[in-house]
Amino acid sequence: MSSIDDYKVGMTVYGKISGIKPYGAFVKFEDDVSGLIHISEISNGFVRNIDHFVQLDEYVMVKVIDIDRQHKQLRLSFKALSQNTRRYSKRVKFLGMPPTEKGFGTIKDKMPEWVKGVYND
Repeated sequence: MSSIDDYKVGMTVYGKISGIKPYGAFVKFEDDVSGLIHISEISNGFVRNIDHFVQLDEYVMVKVIDIDRQHKQLRLSFKALSQNTRRYSKRVKFLGMPPTEKGFGTIKDKMPEWVKGVYND
């Protein structure tokens, strides 16, 4: 890439981790363009410590999710590289209990027999 104009939202890019802060990791690219992987874009799970996911001077593959052309900065994501599990999660709708003739009435009917069996033994 030669400039910020060559980057497009949705493309996958390769860069070097140039800084790590509690809120995210900075990525530097060859062409004086930099980006931030915000802590919320590191993983689908809870991220307590970004150092558990990236190291300084490590090369990483990330996805461009937004571009600030004026400041030559990219918003980057690890999560967007993998399938978005929230979007594809199976939705389950509770339709209630199936109709049945069993219930507390059965216990009520059996109770005298059970009590008789306990006290007559």
